[in-house]
Order: sequence, then structure tokens, then C-alpha cells
Amino acid sequence: MSIRASRTNIVLRPDPSRVFFRPFDLMSQERITRIVARVTALERSEAEQEARIMLDRFMERHVKVEGFLLRRFEVVRDHVITDRPLNDWQKLLVGAYFTLEYSLEAAALFNPSIVPHPDQSGLSPGTLRFVLSLRATGEGHVSSIVFRTGVVDENGQISINPPTRFITAAEVHPNPSYEKRLFERKLRELGVLSRDAQHLMDQLGEQFTFEQLSAVADEGSRGIRLLDGSVRRTAENLLAVARANYEISFEPSERYSERVIFPLAPAEARGIEDARFVRFHDEAGRSTYYATYTAFDGQVPLPQLLETEDFARFKISTLNGPEVQNKGMALFPRKVCGHYAMLSRQDNENIYLMYSDMLHFWYDKQLLLRPTFPWEFVQLGNCGSPIETDAGWLVLTHGVGSIRRYAIGAVLLDLNDPGRVIGRLPEPLLEPIPEERDGYVPNVVYSCGALVHAGRLILPYAMSDQCTSFATVPLEELLSELKSQPPDSLL
Repeated sequence: MSIRASRTNIVLRPDPSRVFFRPFDLMSQERITRIVARVTALERSEAEQEARIMLDRFMERHVKVEGFLLRRFEVVRDHVITDRPLNDWQKLLVGAYFTLEYSLEAAALFNPSIVPHPDQSGLSPGTLRFVLSLRATGEGHVSSIVFRTGVVDENGQISINPPTRFITAAEVHPNPSYEKRLFERKLRELGVLSRDAQHLMDQLGEQFTFEQLSAVADEGSRGIRLLDGSVRRTAENLLAVARANYEISFEPSERYSERVIFPLAPAEARGIEDARFVRFHDEAGRSTYYATYTAFDGQVPLPQLLETEDFARFKISTLNGPEVQNKGMALFPRKVCGHYAMLSRQDNENIYLMYSDMLHFWYDKQLLLRPTFPWEFVQLGNCGSPIETDAGWLVLTHGVGSIRRYAIGAVLLDLNDPGRVIGRLPEPLLEPIPEERDGYVPNVVYSCGALVHAGRLILPYAMSDQCTSFATVPLEELLSELKSQPPDSLL
């Protein structure tokens, strides 16, 4: 095969100096009370001195320091054992003892996805501004989503805007309401719509708020806890499903590189992994950015959906249906023949194609691609959402071969019938070279999404689950090569 990706000299490496504040939660209520008592026992002048020293250490490393520390104080306010009023210095100091600094990309910055930026103003002709999402991994191997921005010029040259050192956590907004019918369907699919759960759901209206669900769950749990200890677990299950659907927001004035989508729901307790972003165009011509990602609680991977119009406010939702399984779902950038379309891999081995009339519910799949060549004999998956071209849907794949070596390939699907494969590269488009083989997970190149601009495929990719680079491929050469490799001639 003559077509190969050309590497750039861009390397985005994890930066441990990019830290932000997180709650430092102690499970023992007794310990919390003792710590608060020690701090509030200080003389006011001593507390002010300690608070000033603390702020001096951390003020240059963070924005909105006082606001975060005062909010942390409010969380533990009930552990103050005196009615003596505290001044702001004392509150700041108490809050600081229940706060930690977290370096969210200390271990890795990898598995990128790229989409056109919502704002294309002020650019030279032929230049595209983009948003790059990345999986950042820090202490405890917890993953989150971070962003970078940059441009691709008319010659396909890529440049990245350097990030600031500051990071800002999102403001969290519970869903304003839930639809009972859909909520019960999700409980049934998860296998937790028990008799007790149905009894609690029957007390809610056709639409309900999180506060109403919490009140019903709390009342039900207290009312029959002594008769059946499973009721409390049932109530916790209902609240966990509700918490998996929420919204977050950032100040529009904050730079993209300062925004982090950090795990919030119980299903995300161990991380948010491998977001595959796509700019989706609906029938009316409106654009919405969606990202499928994997929520991981330490045991079960759960596909989730994220959506935004401006990268300032995001809605997070569960994906539903019997075919919402495993990892690596990737949404097509528009409907196909009137239906939503998605690539998936439910069996850890093959790529499937799914259609649905509802974005959040997926019930059927059809086999699309199986491991065929030695470099993909272990498993096959997608490397992001399909890219629409005049020749067909360009799908980047990843294949796992011997010694768990990951490489990136390409497939071309029919525009009107994506279930029909037009062509498939028999050899990798991109595979790890010696300089890319060492890292957190050796011998891996991987991507969660590419785009086309200036006649080139712009392919961001991770190197050994450690850092990120870019490669480019002449689009017409790639498409010609794919069309010369029809599936009936591959073997």
C-alpha cells in the first residue's frame, strides 16, 4: 500500500502543574468534627495568620480561591460545635482543610477528538479553527475531558494555542425534570425496576424533579427500612440513575483550555473515558456537538452522551436500550435515511452499525466489520465518528494485533447505505514507530476523531496512552486507495 500518514512535530504532553481544587472528603463524621474543632479553637488572629499564609501559597495557582473555600466551609458548617460566629478568615481556613489540589493530567493526555470550533470569525481565508478534546488522567487513574483550541490553515499546517495554567471546575445543574416513562424504561434495562422501585416510582407524577425523587426515596427508605433492608439500596439505585443525567456550565469568558469536565455522577466515579465528539447537523440545518463517552465506576463501563452548542453549557445523559453496551460508540454527523446512526462494538471484537429514531435509545444492531488482517486479529473498533466525503463515509478504525499492538486503519462506507462497505485498507494507515512505542500503555496509536480540511485528513492521535500528536493524509489519495480495495478483493 502506498498511502501513509505524515506525522507532524506537534506533541502535547501531560503537564502536572495544571491543577484545580477538588473536595477533600473524609468518610468519618467524627474526624470531620475533630478537624473543625481544632481549626475553630485557634485564636482569631492566629486563624487569620494561617489563612493568609495558605492563600499566599495557592493564590497564584488558582482562580476564585476564596469562593471555593467558602463553599467547602458551608459543606461542613454543621460540624461547628459552638454558636460563636466565625469571621471570613476562619471560614476560609476551615474550608481549606477539606480541599485538595488535583493535577488532572499528571499521568497522561491522550485519546484526542477534533471538531470545528463554534466560532470561525476573524480567520484568514482557508483557515479553520478547531476544538480538540483530550482524555486527561491524573491521581488514582481518574480520567476527565479537557480541551485545547487551534487552527489548520489553507495549506494544512496545524497550530495549537498554548493553554493557560489555570483550570476551572464546572457549575453543576441537576436536570430540571425527568420523564417518568423514560426513567422507568432505563431502570428496567438496568435490571433495578424491582417491586420496591416501582412502588416508589408510582408516587411520582408523569414528570418529576430530582428533589421530588429524593423526597420519595428518603420517605420510602425510612418508612420500611426495618422491614426490608433492600429498600434503601433500591432508593440509592433510583438516585444514582437520576444523578447520571445532569447539566454543567462554565463562564463564557473562561478559555476552552481552562474548562474541565470532571466525573460527577456515581457511574463516573473512576473516570470519563474516550469522548468521541462530532458536530451533528439536523434537518433544519442547526448544529449540535455530541460526544459519546464511557463512564466507568471501577467495575462496569457505561456509555453516556454529552451535548453542547457552545462548549460553555453541557448536558449529560444516559444512553438506553439493550444495545447500549461496552465501549466505543460513535455517532454519525447527520441522520441517514431519516434515522440516527451509530457505530458500536458490543462484543469487544467487531464493529456494528445501529439505527434509531430516538437519539438516546438503541435497540438493534447489524454486523459491519470483523477482524480480517493480522494487525487487527484480536479486536476491531472505531477511531471516532464517520466523516462524510463525496466518495462515502470515511471511518477510521483501530485494530489490535500481536503483543497487544494498536494501529489505525481506514474503511469507506456507502453514503446512503453505510451497511455496505466500499473499500478497506488491508494495512494500517498509522502504526506506532519506535519513538511512539514507550508510554503508559506501550505500542499504541489511537484516536477518538478526525476531520477533513484543506484537502487533508487531520488526524490527532495518542501515543502509547501518554501524550498526543497529529498526522495528516492527502484525502483524495486515501479515498482512491480505499476505492481500489473493494471488500471482495481483500482476501
